[in-house]
Amino acid sequence: MSHVVIVGCGVIGAAIAYELSQVKGLKITVVDKQQPVQGSTGAALGVLMGIISHKVKSRAWRLRQQSVQRYGSLIPELEEIIKRKIPCNRQGILSLCLEDENLKEDKAKDNNLQRWQKLQEIRQSQGWKLEIWDTTTLQKHCPQVNLDQVTGAIYSPQDLQIDPTALTLALIEAARIRGVDFKFDVTVSGELSPSASGSQKEMATTKGKITADWFIISAGLGSTAITTELNQTVDIRPVLGQALQLRLGHCLGNPQFQPIITGNDVHVVPVGAGVLSEFTEYWVGATVEFANSAKEIPPNEQLLEDVLQQAITFCPELAKAAIVKNWSGLRPRPEGRPAPIIERLPGFNNVILATGHYRNGVLLAPATAKVVCEMICTET
Repeated sequence: MSHVVIVGCGVIGAAIAYELSQVKGLKITVVDKQQPVQGSTGAALGVLMGIISHKVKSRAWRLRQQSVQRYGSLIPELEEIIKRKIPCNRQGILSLCLEDENLKEDKAKDNNLQRWQKLQEIRQSQGWKLEIWDTTTLQKHCPQVNLDQVTGAIYSPQDLQIDPTALTLALIEAARIRGVDFKFDVTVSGELSPSASGSQKEMATTKGKITADWFIISAGLGSTAITTELNQTVDIRPVLGQALQLRLGHCLGNPQFQPIITGNDVHVVPVGAGVLSEFTEYWVGATVEFANSAKEIPPNEQLLEDVLQQAITFCPELAKAAIVKNWSGLRPRPEGRPAPIIERLPGFNNVILATGHYRNGVLLAPATAKVVCEMICTET
């Protein structure tokens, strides 16, 4: 029996653990330095912008498509195992087309429309749906949207939003039921070095050494320290994101149609148990904040206020909402290369990197798990 050790149990590590748990002949151990959903996963909004993304080819699109397809079966699969519902909004994503102040209105509108029409044609050829709405259609379906700066919208009915915390805990629970061993509050430590054959045989932790046939590093920002121990530093840097939860007391617009609304990279996300009439609270986010010269990222209150004001511009009723809470989290962004990193660690034939997903960890978790599973199964 081959032993696989996964280091890191955010949504990526949990998804890999669950996927591998379905492979016969594997012993799987997951270690994390803290309890689950304490890092970037716990701060995510879970907006899965797959079909509506402008990625149309190569790995960037392939991973998105695989994940959207897998979520269609993964969510009911998990719910059957854990015997409870996972909060999920299948009402789609509505992307608002905003006027570009830097260009003449007609030219900006034409360029934007042509761009979306081209994407619509590509998605149709790939078997996916995108709808282009004019302002009349938009107001009919979403009367809560202020049309003053909106020229239209793109509706993606097959994209979705899922609660990242609930999803990750469900993946962990389902993997446990399938025999995966989870060890929390365990930190990888000590010097690590490969054998002459390029294989890593063991890792030292605060709870003793772990011997395994495969090691998967899915530790997000913690991946840099671990790879540095292996003399193959992977530079992953933090980017702060802040978000808010608002309580309105009633639904925005039509209670029977509550999609995620996004514009200018600001999301308005209905929060509920999956029953549309229960959507009376909304997540709003998120900021994108980089480190300063001292390599620190103190939360910028003004940026969060700006995000809130943009959301109010789209949906003026949100100005009446009470702020229930605000939170922030650090996203793992690879330096000098595209996100995410899914590959063998250079110099090692049994250490796999599955990290640096930046803002798309929840979206790409199923596809990442599939790629890692294939890498291991082809050699086990």
